[in-house]
Parts: sequence; C-alpha cells; structure tokens
Amino acid sequence: MYDTIVIGGGPAGATSAIYLQRFKRKTLLIMKDFGALGKTKHIDNYYGFEETITGPKLLERGINQAKRLGVEIVKDEVLRIDSFNDFVIKTTKGEYKAKTVILATGKTQANLKAKGFNNYIGKGISYCAVCDGFIYRNKKIGLVGNKEFMKEELDILKNFSQDITIFTDGMDLEVEVDKPVVFDSIQEIKGEEKINQLIAGNKSYDVDVLFVALGTPSASDFALRMGAFLEDNYIVVDKDYMTNIPGLFAAGDCIGGLLQIAKATSDGAHVAITTNKYLKNNK
Repeated sequence: MYDTIVIGGGPAGATSAIYLQRFKRKTLLIMKDFGALGKTKHIDNYYGFEETITGPKLLERGINQAKRLGVEIVKDEVLRIDSFNDFVIKTTKGEYKAKTVILATGKTQANLKAKGFNNYIGKGISYCAVCDGFIYRNKKIGLVGNKEFMKEELDILKNFSQDITIFTDGMDLEVEVDKPVVFDSIQEIKGEEKINQLIAGNKSYDVDVLFVALGTPSASDFALRMGAFLEDNYIVVDKDYMTNIPGLFAAGDCIGGLLQIAKATSDGAHVAITTNKYLKNNK
C-alpha cells in the first residue's frame, strides 16, 4: 500500500513525487512516456538554464532527480482507477493500491479526424463506457480504438450490449477481441439530432453510439470514469488541488490555466504539500 501514487512523469507529476518523497511518504510514480513535452526541441524560458534545453532532456533530469531521492518509478500504462476505501490502479502489468492519487498526465484526448465528428460530441459520441454504457443497453454500439484502453472499454460495454463493432480507424489491432472489427479509416459520421451512421472504407455502418477509446486514457478520462467533475474537459479542483472525490488530486495541464512548465512544477509542489496534509489528517 502506497501513501500516494502519482500518474504522469511530466513536470507536475515528477515534482509532486519529489516533494512527497522528501515528506517521507511512500510514493510510486507511474508513467508511460514523456508525453507532448517529450517532443519539444527548444526550451528557452525555464528558469536556471543558460543554454537551450530539449523537452526530453529536461524531463529526464526530473525523473533522475526523483530516482535519486528514492521515488519508485514504474514505466507502464494505467488502464483504470477504482475507488473503494482506498484507490486501486490497474495497469497493463498489474495492480497497485494507494491511500491517495495525483493525476498529472497532462491534457490529451485523442479524437477522430472524420468529417462530422465534432458535430456529434455529446450527441451519440462518448468518451466513457462506465458513464454512458447503460444508456445504450441492447443498442448498436461502435467502439473506436486498437489498444488495451479500447479492450478495457469493450469489457465494460459487453455488460450492456452484445451488438458491438470495433473500428480501428486504419490502425493495426494490438489486442485480441471477440467482436467484429473494421480496419478501414472512418471517413464520416452522420446523423440528424444524434449519430446514427459511420462511413468507413466507403461502407456504411449503423450505430446508436460511438465510444472513443483511442491511444491511452488521459487524466480527464480517469477523472470522468470516477465521477470527478470536469469543466471544458479540465479537471475541477479546489484550492488544495483535490477533486470532489476525497483523496483524488490533480495538477498540471489537466486542470487548466497557464499551460507552461513553470506553472506545472508549481502545481506539483502545491499538490504534494496538500496531499501530505490530507494524509496526516486521514490516518
């Protein structure tokens, strides 16, 4: 059992893990990769660097600092977070338990480039099987994705309907599924007030809903599935960086505001201090 599990290895996540470790909290940081910042080639506006530094190099320094201080780091993909008395984090390799969780995976949500997609968000396009699966029980369900995240959503949706078609949107399927698969790219989404048809590979497919599970789940995806409040796809937190779910915190780009490294590291320090206080008050 960890005191805190931090999900995300960027500036907010690594900073929070460093602070918590210095508070002598048993801390685990789970990260898949370096995210968007890992693709940045030139950083000139971060305090303390005389020369330009790349995103990957800056992130590597932060992770190495966390390691030096004793933070346990696991490279893995988080699939689901469940909240009972404590938090259970399911990854592709296993499960971990913690008293508190900090979401710090940045702001990413994979969308389709298909014509008409944006017109039907909230009108038959959903990002949350747990939230909306029941609404579409015994309906024709489309599910787009090709990785473990998609399979996790499929397992949930099968509780509500057996009429499910997987769309990989032109990508290779990386997991085994027991439902029909369409490998063609989705070209267009049609409907009237709500979605009712997909066009993929110049063929039409009738659907009542399309669940999007592309790539890996973001902080907002985790929050939404757990019942945390979102506003404009950002996680809503209080002055202590805690969501409406006790013990679930968030920091960095996923909570909005200035999308800059300096702000993310500040969030990481702040959320670590308030998380430590929460742990003290909830022994």
